Amino acid sequence: MSMSVTFLGAAQNVTGSSYAVDVGDTTVLVDCGLYQERSLRDRNWAAFPVSPARIKAVLLTHAHLDHCGLLPKLVREGFRGPIYCTAATAEIARIVLLDSAKIQEEDAYNKAKRHAREGRQGPYPDLPLYTIRDVEAVLPFLTPVAYDMAVPVASGIKATFFEAGHILGAAMVKLDLSAGPAELSAPEARTILFTGDLGRRNLPILRDPSLCRSADYVVMESTYGDRIHEATEDIPDALARILNATRQAGGKIVIPAFAVERTQELIYYLSALLRAGKIPQLPVFIDSPMAIRVTEVFNRHKELFDEETRALMGQGNEPYEFPGMTLTSDVKESKAINKVKGSAVIIAGSGMCNGGRIKHHLVNTISRKENTILFVGYQAMGTLGREILDGAKKVRILGQWYPVRARVEQLLGFSAHADRDELLAWLKACVQPPRRIFVTHGEAATALAFAALVQEKTGWSASAPAYNQRETLS
Repeated sequence: MSMSVTFLGAAQNVTGSSYAVDVGDTTVLVDCGLYQERSLRDRNWAAFPVSPARIKAVLLTHAHLDHCGLLPKLVREGFRGPIYCTAATAEIARIVLLDSAKIQEEDAYNKAKRHAREGRQGPYPDLPLYTIRDVEAVLPFLTPVAYDMAVPVASGIKATFFEAGHILGAAMVKLDLSAGPAELSAPEARTILFTGDLGRRNLPILRDPSLCRSADYVVMESTYGDRIHEATEDIPDALARILNATRQAGGKIVIPAFAVERTQELIYYLSALLRAGKIPQLPVFIDSPMAIRVTEVFNRHKELFDEETRALMGQGNEPYEFPGMTLTSDVKESKAINKVKGSAVIIAGSGMCNGGRIKHHLVNTISRKENTILFVGYQAMGTLGREILDGAKKVRILGQWYPVRARVEQLLGFSAHADRDELLAWLKACVQPPRRIFVTHGEAATALAFAALVQEKTGWSASAPAYNQRETLS
């Protein structure tokens, strides 16, 4: 019986993660992510390479949009199977997808009005990719599973979810392709491990990622496969330096942050800096309804916290609360932030500046030199965040051009992705050499370079598959 994996997304690019695994006539999908690079967004609108009705199940590694963001389209176009994921991922995916649909509906409405006023048509339809109603149709299919327990997901396929250490509920997914039909004899059995997004050791809040002990094939991410992060212990001092310098200049610190994990980490560090007296009390606005709801999920899943965070809470310290922090849920409260005089910290989504409230805050701050735009997460090629980070002199936001005069800073130590050396160390923990390593979820040059590095350092076979490339699991 034939077994194969087809790389339907995040193949020599960073977003749109999706992989089809075929065992005979049975197909399952690992992740179903949204493309966020501007040059690849047409793939979001294209027909799925695999008929959704044919897919028996989806295995969801975690709830970031580039891994789950096309699930509403998949269901709308005929998928009716279970979507297996951890309980925390199921809760966060609901929040993330509803927020995505809301933003898409609002953006489509605003673009239609603007294009009508300008007498032109944009490169994409003035319609949302999917709606809130489409998201609501996905929710009944979300099927929570526990970590470290093998679950039959389709004929000939079992799945086991392991801690990935990336965001709350994130998992690596190992597929055992030996279960099921009798014709799959022991010599034909295969295992394939998908890292999803692989986290780092010794980060605050989350447990460390599990190690890979054995797998015939490994599909691993390479987002930061060409660089080394700043040490995590340097983050508090670097953050304090940026905040204090901007305060002395009388400016505001605007932080585009992912609502899942990154915002909670920022709150954690700001709280610690205040307790240590390293920063003064400043107004801090968490301007993200989604981040507020995700923080509630964190509080419901404290069993997923690491020992350090549980010990902190045991001492009576709440890692997600401190004096001067304001949670802004509605639009009126968000707009009121622009009237705040003096220095303040504004944390808003989206993390790559592609949508959401961060765009409005950038409009009001990016052209004033006393302000600071602080990036604390990866900025994919073709995103507004990447343009700003790469030194653009002016950027287009909400249909208008704005000069970039604010100071632009980046703290890479915040990354929830393993860097080059951490990826290699995780891979080398495999007791049995994999038959093949497929390097994905990295920009083309990064993925190709990391695949070559893996071969050089381990002697194992490694490659960076192209989009829609199919590989036989022989």
